[in-house]
Amino acid sequence: MCYGKCARCIGQSLVWFSVLCIVANILLYFPNGETKYASENNLSRFVLFFGGIAGGGLLMFLPAFVFIGLEEDDCCGCCGQDNCGKRCAMLSSILAALIGIIGSGYCVTVASLGLAEGPWCLDSLGQWNYTLASTEGQYLLDSTTWSQCKEPKHIVQWNVTLFFILLALGGIEFILCLIQVINGLLGGICGYCCSRQQQYDC
Repeated sequence: MCYGKCARCIGQSLVWFSVLCIVANILLYFPNGETKYASENNLSRFVLFFGGIAGGGLLMFLPAFVFIGLEEDDCCGCCGQDNCGKRCAMLSSILAALIGIIGSGYCVTVASLGLAEGPWCLDSLGQWNYTLASTEGQYLLDSTTWSQCKEPKHIVQWNVTLFFILLALGGIEFILCLIQVINGLLGGICGYCCSRQQQYDC
């Protein structure tokens, strides 16, 4: 097994998941594609925490590119003294993975809180508030309560869908970074590749 190749696969996956997180978070700013709610500051506070843009997005690019860069070196000197630099690189990738874990954990936390609280919306009394917050997240299982939000239209579906996407993407990013922690540890101990025969596969 070539640990550098594994790291590169993880890095490439993280890039795509990061982009999707950023897109999902941006869409939360524009319910139903309308800009007026953002300009009037009538958005859920958890949208403004940049869980997908900062945590699951921009912050995730750092470990992603570090992981991708690990595979660019060739495998000459595998399991020999010449491999010392590659071992150190694999071990240092653990630090980048920990940054990714923090970023994805932040994304998951913000998305979870956003789902639990529900959207900021106009209720039947004409007041803007967290109408569904009193249900303590039970509104997710009872779609009949969604009609309590009068404006923006379909805001509950909009928020639930996008926050669930952020929750799922953040969870996948967390798992991938955790895998890289293990991969980096094994690569640091074993060497960039585990056998001289495999050096040409990297």
